[in-house]
Amino acid sequence: MSAKIIITNYTYERKDFLLCGLIENDHLAEVRAEHTDVSAEGPLLGNIYIGKVQNVVKNLNAAFVEIAPGQPCYLPLEHVTDPVYVKRNSLNKILVQGDEILVQVEKEALKTKSPMVSTNLTLTGRYVILTKQNKKVGISSKLEKEARIHFRNLAEEYFSDDYGIIIRTNAKNASDEAIISEESALRQRMNKIIRHAGNRTCFSCLYQGMPKYLNFVQNSYSDYLEEVVTDLPDIHQTLTEYCGCRDDLRTVSLRLYKDKSYPLASLYNLRKQMERATQKTVFLKSGGSIVIEQAEAMTVIDVNTGKSSGGKDPQKHFRDINLEASREIARQLRLRNISGIIIVDYIDLIREEDQTELLSYLRKQVQSDPIPTQVHDITRLNLVEMTRKKVEKSLMEQLR
Repeated sequence: MSAKIIITNYTYERKDFLLCGLIENDHLAEVRAEHTDVSAEGPLLGNIYIGKVQNVVKNLNAAFVEIAPGQPCYLPLEHVTDPVYVKRNSLNKILVQGDEILVQVEKEALKTKSPMVSTNLTLTGRYVILTKQNKKVGISSKLEKEARIHFRNLAEEYFSDDYGIIIRTNAKNASDEAIISEESALRQRMNKIIRHAGNRTCFSCLYQGMPKYLNFVQNSYSDYLEEVVTDLPDIHQTLTEYCGCRDDLRTVSLRLYKDKSYPLASLYNLRKQMERATQKTVFLKSGGSIVIEQAEAMTVIDVNTGKSSGGKDPQKHFRDINLEASREIARQLRLRNISGIIIVDYIDLIREEDQTELLSYLRKQVQSDPIPTQVHDITRLNLVEMTRKKVEKSLMEQLR
């Protein structure tokens, strides 16, 4: 398998975006679109603000915190254990109206929902995540057992318990020195943010999250990443500085594409692939199809036989289409960044062993998704229930 990251400008419905695409074996596997006018998207994921508690809603077990005048954010109270106060109005209650606290944007505004913030301040590096509230050592479950043991011993030997530490999947290709150095840099940055908060005014942004394109490169953990290509000189310069400081990215080629006669998006067929990624119907090689409907509460995916024709055993034919559809469903969820509740209406399978095989196969297909995806069960109506963690907007929300 070969993988490349492409970063270029893209226009969709007369709006200009910066497009970041992960190409695997010549197919678009993952994509993020960022408005060239970043202010149009609202607060960046990962930004840390001095927020002001607008009100505390007991029946929701949540508070609404303004991070800018007229910009309320949702703060669940169940995880608020040790907030950093800039101004505190009550010593008896953990949060009251008028308190000024440090909050970090944890989830973007999704559909009609406000952005979600957290008091568990987090700084993310290429190899390590530093957290303020959860003072434990976590190791990526995608690492091999021996690597997990090694990194836990490393953390116990070199890292203090002032903050929590999570060792990321990317750390498997990094030296111990690089991991220790990054953790130390993140710790110093966190200390500086907290120390200087008392000298700043309400609504100040104390820390800005990475631009989406840089975050996209940082969070890519493909073992097969060979090259990052862009036709934008400023971004190429930033990437050169960033990748030069990371052990596992130094071997990745950074290329500035300069051919003005043939656009970068055309070279990798990005426009056609993006058109397909925004269409409701996806056609399968067998002649079947899947139809993806993103509703307010959930996403519904319908699997159809379409123009495919079966032989003497219709159930075997249905099984084969369902398995083919499962591969495409896993790919489309990642490509379109669909999250939340997902219901898949497969072609009905009568044999119990076929249903078991289908669930097992679908679970295997979603394992390569960097965002946690769970395949639950088949309901009495033969509907497969899935969930995918919500973090960023879906591709259609990013574009519209």
